[in-house]
Amino acid sequence: MRRLGRRDKGERGITLLELAVAILVLALGSLAALRATDQARLSIGGAQDRMLAQLAVRNRAQALRLPPGAVPLPDQVTLGGRTIVLEQRSAPTAAGLTAITIVGRVPGGGGVQQVIYVD
Repeated sequence: MRRLGRRDKGERGITLLELAVAILVLALGSLAALRATDQARLSIGGAQDRMLAQLAVRNRAQALRLPPGAVPLPDQVTLGGRTIVLEQRSAPTAAGLTAITIVGRVPGGGGVQQVIYVD
């Protein structure tokens, strides 16, 4: 019969130090996983705003290629329940074209920029 507090030579358990190291490794792994999911959530959160702004900018680019005055071009459009503010700047190029920079932003959210060249 074995006495309490005594171990045989072949018997081995884990020490308190090994347990502490294992808990530390698990805690660091959990923190890394939580940080990665938080970063993914932040990047996905602005994706819808950027996508809607990109659609509005592409629509504006196509409207600019139409004959002048064919379509009224508002400064704000609404897509997917969000208001997108559109800005455009024109500059002549050395080749005789006009470079138009179109910027679309969701207030408080993401935005996009596109440059088109027209005659």
